[in-house]
Amino acid sequence: MIPRNALKQLSPFLWEIPQTWRHDMLVPARVYASEKMLDQILQDRSLEQLVNVSTLPGIVRYALAMPDVHEGYGFPVGGVAAFDLDTGIISPGGIGYDINCGVRLLRSSLTKDDVVKHLSAIGKTIFSKVPSGVGKGGTFDMKAKALDEVLNDGAKRMVALGYGEQEDLEKTESGGQLESADASCVSVQAKARGHDQLGTLGAGNHFVEVEYISAIYDDLEAERLGLQKHQVCVMVHTGSRGLGHQVATDAIRNMNKAMVRYGISLPDRELACVPFNSSEGREYLKAMSAAANFAWANRQVVTWEIREAWKEIFGNSETLSLVYDVAHNIAKLETYEVDGMHRKLIVHRKGATRAFPGQPVLIPGSMGTGSYLLSGLQDAMNISFGSSCHGAGRTMSRTKARKNTNIAVLLEELSAKGIVVNAGSREGISEEAPSAYKNVDDVVQVIGESGIAKKIARLKPLAVIKG
Repeated sequence: MIPRNALKQLSPFLWEIPQTWRHDMLVPARVYASEKMLDQILQDRSLEQLVNVSTLPGIVRYALAMPDVHEGYGFPVGGVAAFDLDTGIISPGGIGYDINCGVRLLRSSLTKDDVVKHLSAIGKTIFSKVPSGVGKGGTFDMKAKALDEVLNDGAKRMVALGYGEQEDLEKTESGGQLESADASCVSVQAKARGHDQLGTLGAGNHFVEVEYISAIYDDLEAERLGLQKHQVCVMVHTGSRGLGHQVATDAIRNMNKAMVRYGISLPDRELACVPFNSSEGREYLKAMSAAANFAWANRQVVTWEIREAWKEIFGNSETLSLVYDVAHNIAKLETYEVDGMHRKLIVHRKGATRAFPGQPVLIPGSMGTGSYLLSGLQDAMNISFGSSCHGAGRTMSRTKARKNTNIAVLLEELSAKGIVVNAGSREGISEEAPSAYKNVDDVVQVIGESGIAKKIARLKPLAVIKG
């Protein structure tokens, strides 16, 4: 555990563990947080994990943690790190098992008053249309060639098959496709786990949420995105399902064997990595990109399913338009100015959202509390590798949340707020109780005060659909 006196305060919301704190650190470790948040963050191993990240070969500037940071596998969740392409590494632990877990926001032409009387039907219909739960398959059962096309082309393939519109791709990060993908680098086991999971939600913290805009903070930006107060939106949070998990598992196993050949020594074996320019590194990038494409395709099909449910309730004249889709578990090749020179880096974001200038940034809160739409600021490119938080961030494990949550009381509280819940299991509800998370308002305040992204709108839930 990192003691409080190890951190130096650089600004009201930025703290640094200096490079001199530990002999093997190559760069400082920085965390964005308020003083109150810092006290909570220091209770787990997240900052110790961040210090471990700072020891990885080729790391540039600093290892970063966002205000929603908490302990993860290898890297902390909420971690950001950029590595030089020639001297640096690529690490599955810096991306996560759920490759391209991400969020998309859809907007309707309806207001809160228009949908309140339909909430029960909305929840039940979306729950029936979008398969959810651990290992749950969907209506797709793709053979090898069809799956490879999805892995290589992502959401673009699903739009070509009629499950969306060109506009969806234009409003998706990277157009819903990483061109570095190569389906041949994805194992048979991973493909076997993913062949029937397109258009499925999964379990854990994944959800579909019908929300309404409760506050607008920037009228011009909101208007640009087609948003206004009281408007009803739908948020989707899911990723690459079992396929992405297996891609990470395969890579970690292979890298643990390969590290010896490259003379890489780690303070934590969960940080398994290889040089970016090694054969293993290039193969993982291709497989990770394919899993990312699968996730974008998955969210595209889930969107189609939600649109079908929406038509069933409101008729064909009511549509859902995509506001934006953004990943928060991914590694991407991006260019930044470092020491006066523009350098291409491999930026790892694990539980962190890209926040390029003017780009929508989607920040879901805990179940029943609300979410935010932000917009990236120019300073983010200089201070956080164009990265923001990705949510509220857990304060307790799922096991502890199950023990501490009275499901009946929680459901009563949500009902009292006018929130309809459809879920496949009561355990899934208790694991995601609001008490298991930080206050999303506090997290977003840190991001705004730090100059990373600005608030555009706040959304409150009306109906929650979970696995």
